Amino acid sequence: MQNIKKGDTVIVISGKREYKGKTGEVLEVQVEANKVLVKGINMVTKHVKTGETNRGTKTGGIETRESPIHVSNVALVDPKTKKPTRVGFRVETVTLKDNKTKIVRTRYAKKSGEKL
Repeated sequence: MQNIKKGDTVIVISGKREYKGKTGEVLEVQVEANKVLVKGINMVTKHVKTGETNRGTKTGGIETRESPIHVSNVALVDPKTKKPTRVGFRVETVTLKDNKTKIVRTRYAKKSGEKL
């Protein structure tokens, strides 16, 4: 099960000096590459070839966009204390309508602010 999912708020704990300590929302998780795309973090310039759309407007030029960052360089932000925290999982059994039981894993933020 993944520790970080799309839509989570994360903080950069290591990497480039300009992004270290900044927070952002996860836009995409690349599971195979162990990377995440964080809004406003690790911005790079990309040169896009000039083209035309069907309406005749010009596209292309120099764009700035987010680049993936390794998942080990980010930590989930605890919603209560707004500090980086580790992720834990609780295993619960849920009974369904037809009296069947199902095991469900839910994520929760462990205590933050203490030494990890």
